[in-house]
Amino acid sequence: MKVWQKGFFLVLIVSLFLTACSGGKSTSSDASAAADDKANTAEATEIVVKHAMGETKINPEPKRVVVLTNEGTEALLELGIKPVGAVKSWTGDPWYPHIKDDMEGVTNVGDEKQPNIELIASLKPDLILGTKMRHEKIYAQLSAIAPTVMSETLRGEWKDNFKLWAEAVNKKAEGDTILAKYESRIAAFKEKAGDQLKTQVSVVRFMPGIVRIYYNDTFLGIILKEIGFARPEKQDLAKFADDIGKERIPEMEGDILFYFTYETGNGEASALEKEWTNDSLWKNLNVVKNKKAFLVDDVIWNTAGGVRAANMLLTQLGTYFNVEV
Repeated sequence: MKVWQKGFFLVLIVSLFLTACSGGKSTSSDASAAADDKANTAEATEIVVKHAMGETKINPEPKRVVVLTNEGTEALLELGIKPVGAVKSWTGDPWYPHIKDDMEGVTNVGDEKQPNIELIASLKPDLILGTKMRHEKIYAQLSAIAPTVMSETLRGEWKDNFKLWAEAVNKKAEGDTILAKYESRIAAFKEKAGDQLKTQVSVVRFMPGIVRIYYNDTFLGIILKEIGFARPEKQDLAKFADDIGKERIPEMEGDILFYFTYETGNGEASALEKEWTNDSLWKNLNVVKNKKAFLVDDVIWNTAGGVRAANMLLTQLGTYFNVEV
């Protein structure tokens, strides 16, 4: 046998011996590297969202989203996502008319103030959206079901919440485009309204057993401020609302008055509205005498509180000022 052949067989024997000793398996360093690669891949396929309850790691492409606020439901729909579950609308059976068609097949998971935890779990969500204002006490339970993101509060903060929801479903760019379109409509309204922005806008709501004057920290109040409308001095306040008695009806005075009624189905709020609007103090308001007091849709002008309602409100508000945006 030639020298080079002997060398070849020697190398082959050594190679076979080493393979046998290792059992044909990867070395510990190879296994460690593989584990690191897997971890890095997992990290690359997750996003971290900061929210009112901390930070949460989320799948960047959630497929089964449960949403626990009315305005959050509107946000998802505008972003092109149909939730697998959502809390029912405050009025409607179970959805508001303006979202009903888009909610076909969505599971009603209960009331916004008290969602059904077991039903949510049965839907096997990969993302839950809620709000600290309503759901802080059940955050741990929700987080045990799926990654959960919570806004701080509701009321007039729909735009801040919308940005958070868009981030949580990894659609920030789409969300920015939607908000930009809304802002352009606000700017157009402001420009076209001109001197009409000096109009002092009064806002009143009738509820079962309660009458409220609404101020600036409300859904409609914030939109009026964005456009630049004036408010009556006693309503130009950086707070939510006051529950009032009839003796404060004079505080409803303005150049134009919008009022809406939250009717839950038993007729109580509508009866209260009728009682107050037939009161002599109401009839003595100049805004009423001038036929500038208008009953508007409670859902769109107040209760829904999301991006879709905000855009619909702009359109409806424009009809009272001959402004088209």
